[in-house]
Amino acid sequence: MKPDHAEQFDRLLAAAATVRITGFDHAGEAAYEAANEAMLSSVDEMAAVWDGKPGTGRGGTAEVVAEARKRGMKVTVIWPEDAAREERP
Repeated sequence: MKPDHAEQFDRLLAAAATVRITGFDHAGEAAYEAANEAMLSSVDEMAAVWDGKPGTGRGGTAEVVAEARKRGMKVTVIWPEDAAREERP
């Protein structure tokens, strides 16, 4: 987690109805992959806030959207206002 995100993280954590711990001490690709797998294994469909851009590494939004689609899940992409590309996924 970026230091300037700590306050927001704490607010979201306090508001969460359920918290799942993946066992990683630090954020990184492996931790994000584990979080994505935990989420995908417990849902039937997914909503993703995604700008449609390709991923920059393992565990990102592009990768979890692709994995959800590979599993046949319904995926709803919510496009940020400033996101633009020729074709939406």
